[in-house]
Amino acid sequence: MPALAALFGVLAQEKGWRAATALGWFAGAGYFAAGMFWIVNPFLIDVQQDGWMAPFALVFMSFGMALFWALAAGLAVPLGRDRRGRALAFAVLLAATALLRTYILTGFPWNLVGHIWIGAWPAQVAALVGAVGLTLMTTLAAAAPAAFGLVRGTIFASALLGAAGGYGLWRLDLPEPAPAHPGIVRLVQPNATQSLKWQPELQREFFRRLLEQTALPGTPKPDLIVWPETAVPFLLNRAGQGLQLIASAANGATVALGIQRTEADRAYNSLAVLDPAGRVTSTYDKHHLVPFGEYIPLGDLLYRITGIPDYAPSQGNGYTPGPGAAVLDLGPLGSVLPLICYEAVFPQDVSAAPRRADWMLQVTDDAWFGSLSGPFQHLAQARLRTIEQGLPMLRDANTGVSAVIDARGRVLQSLPMLAQGHIDAAIPGALPPTPYSRTGDTPITVLLLALAFGLFQRRRRIVH
Repeated sequence: MPALAALFGVLAQEKGWRAATALGWFAGAGYFAAGMFWIVNPFLIDVQQDGWMAPFALVFMSFGMALFWALAAGLAVPLGRDRRGRALAFAVLLAATALLRTYILTGFPWNLVGHIWIGAWPAQVAALVGAVGLTLMTTLAAAAPAAFGLVRGTIFASALLGAAGGYGLWRLDLPEPAPAHPGIVRLVQPNATQSLKWQPELQREFFRRLLEQTALPGTPKPDLIVWPETAVPFLLNRAGQGLQLIASAANGATVALGIQRTEADRAYNSLAVLDPAGRVTSTYDKHHLVPFGEYIPLGDLLYRITGIPDYAPSQGNGYTPGPGAAVLDLGPLGSVLPLICYEAVFPQDVSAAPRRADWMLQVTDDAWFGSLSGPFQHLAQARLRTIEQGLPMLRDANTGVSAVIDARGRVLQSLPMLAQGHIDAAIPGALPPTPYSRTGDTPITVLLLALAFGLFQRRRRIVH
């Protein structure tokens, strides 16, 4: 917050849009480089082949994301006109670019300014206004000293954040909802690091780990066992005896596992649910894929134009997105909204479910990001989704952090990074639907437009 407030103070003095744009870009580049340096790790798994790309990935990511800050800063000068107007305009526009980042192209709402509150009392405001609303609250508080003077601005910021903290404390102190569904869920964390996971000589060992943590003789029998994203080295439609081995280890429990599958020439990143006999009862295909990681944008169009199939999902090169969000019925364990990896980053993906589930299940493989800050940031955003929806989440991660998160975003149980093990847990209770779960980002979008219009009208009055 102090660094952000200082940025607002400097920007409020700028009278030229070019200088303001440059200032916003440099500040954004530093912010994203510091917050997203984990992006280099996927390129360090095979250093000899991919290591040369690591610095370029960090530079392009941070410099590209900084353009949003540059846009907000550059527009703040003509919209704001004077010091107060520029500070308030930058606050509104920076939050608006957070909204833009959530939806534009395929979206990438990672490291929003409002994420600093995850784990603190003010984060509960997300139940009302979501992550973009948290960001607007933060930018307005940071802008206040520059807009209203040090004393009045500090009072305003303290009142705003104090009210948010008070609401959060009140919400966290409400009675705990009773679990709606009895039963125990086992989350299995095999710790198959990315550099080793797909080596043929080690695939059997990692599969053995999964079976071992599934069976665990002498422990209470779970009702559902969860394996992480792309947990097994075979395709669902070519599993052979693999599914029977899993069912045998599960000893009568239902199993939900991350697994790849193919259909015709297309490949899918999926979650499959197995009954106690090892039969597939339902599947969910990830629909929000990682661009350039799981597919190449416009790859099918390139294939139709050039005949080059190397980047075309229709030819099995990269994943094909599934039809959309789905809710799976798990019988006595209720209904669950499955999220595969990066889908938990997007509030709109959670809100797009055809009906409200009883709980959320995220399976992910964060091994790509090693033990840097990436997996912890991913976990933090999963916590924010639970606050927004008022639903608990069980999170199963290959190398960590596997966790049980209640409907107010609190981590009740977890396994550390790079540890092999399991969690046996009951499903926490759900809260009633939150305002954000009913309305999504519509109210905050209207508010941002209204604030921008108000600033524009203020500018006209100053000019005339």
